[in-house]
Amino acid sequence: MRPRIRSSERIGLLALALAIAGVASADEPAKWLERMNHALTTLNYDGTFSHWQGGKVEMLRIIHRVEHGTVAERLASLDGSGREFIRTGASLTCYLPDKHVVLVERTPAKVSLLGGFPAVDERTARFYDIKEVARMRFNQRSTHLITVMPRDQYRYGYRLWLDDSTAMPLKTQLCDADGNVIEQIVFANLKIRPRIPDSAFRPDISTAGFQWLRNDAASLKETVVRSETVWNAGRLPPGFRMTVRAAQTMPGSGPVDHLVFTDGLASVSVFVETHVVTTSGQAPVVESAHVGSSYAFSTVVDGHKVTAVGEVPPQTVRFIAAAVKAEKASGSAPPPASLAPLPGGPFARTPPLH
Repeated sequence: MRPRIRSSERIGLLALALAIAGVASADEPAKWLERMNHALTTLNYDGTFSHWQGGKVEMLRIIHRVEHGTVAERLASLDGSGREFIRTGASLTCYLPDKHVVLVERTPAKVSLLGGFPAVDERTARFYDIKEVARMRFNQRSTHLITVMPRDQYRYGYRLWLDDSTAMPLKTQLCDADGNVIEQIVFANLKIRPRIPDSAFRPDISTAGFQWLRNDAASLKETVVRSETVWNAGRLPPGFRMTVRAAQTMPGSGPVDHLVFTDGLASVSVFVETHVVTTSGQAPVVESAHVGSSYAFSTVVDGHKVTAVGEVPPQTVRFIAAAVKAEKASGSAPPPASLAPLPGGPFARTPPLH
């Protein structure tokens, strides 16, 4: 004989089941983002994709391999410029035939040229609405459409079509707070391969007569700030916090103080020139620039030029640049300098090929 369950108990059990199901479904989109990051950094793949921004479309090829713990990647333009980016471990070589230049620099060893998402936590979820909104066919594959949409106007959002079997992003859109597409990546074909030969990571162009430039530790240094004056920020956009404060020497610019503010996904770098800017009684010059989905804003604060740049809306870089100010150093240690990869989505680390 089955025990009888009163109507009130049935309602309570149903509510509990729905609550448990709601928790599971809320966690699932974040787990798909984790799977995507794992796929981007661990699988061997070869694919071609279109990259759209600002009305311009470019076709590119990406090859990615992990062998004996070492990552090799090659990103090449297929539209005539001949530009290629080849990475082996922490060394990135940029072939720029239109400039007859080859640039060699250091890069975080675990960051894919296609980028990825940091782990989504409770803090991040306060400022982004993360959902799986549909399961659909895309490019003859079953996909999960995951959206990461901002809850305010200070950050961008994402739509990601993730392959059901591999979690690779077959299509990715960067969107503003109203859902308008700013930038888009769409794979025309993508193959997962058990093995990729070394020959796949050799450039197609001849570098005879090219100038070789190296951007190494000798020309780009970061150390923890130890001075009587430090740069900080007062009121910030909701969710943003400082994660890096360092002194940096940049080629052509001299010494600067480098600050990084992030909400967990979006990030803004601020560079404060250490020398005093002389304005001769004139109003400080305010400058702004826009490249793709990134914005930069420069102003003068306390006699020093302050430049904020990030893949965020223009009001965010303006807000943060205006919030930066000089303070007397306290006895407590500042946040440690870091050369770790900055947060950002799939567009944040794609090298500019235009």
